[in-house]
Amino acid sequence: MASGHPSLDLDRRSPPPSSYVARRTMEANRRADTAPERHLRAALHARGLRFRKDMRLVIDGVAVRPDIVFTRARVAVFVDGCFWHRCPLHFQTPRANGEWWARKLDRNVARDRRNDSALAAAGWAVVRAWEHEAPLGVAGRVEALVRSRQST
Repeated sequence: MASGHPSLDLDRRSPPPSSYVARRTMEANRRADTAPERHLRAALHARGLRFRKDMRLVIDGVAVRPDIVFTRARVAVFVDGCFWHRCPLHFQTPRANGEWWARKLDRNVARDRRNDSALAAAGWAVVRAWEHEAPLGVAGRVEALVRSRQST
């Protein structure tokens, strides 16, 4: 039974890892500063763009933490991992603990949509990029959006 308090919700606790390798893999995952984020930031910086990284924003009571933030242009960039955000091209449902993972990843995607809506309602533009996308291509999209919003 859910208590309403996240730290007490037993169904949100991670199940035991299916193997030592699975445990090590999950421990190695980073919340921020991933390789795809670093490559995108380098490409944006090379284009002369300056930004903040991993900045916490509170928009109408919703806490949002974009990977890259252009404060003046009000552009928030997220680099989504294919597994954690259910990429339509690469996501594969885990075989071990499938029901638990389904609930967890459903919450991730719902949070993404909630964050996108809150940002858009507050006048922010949101760019979502997948980890597998070419950093230079994403940087081009971001640059065009940032520059168009700075000139207005």
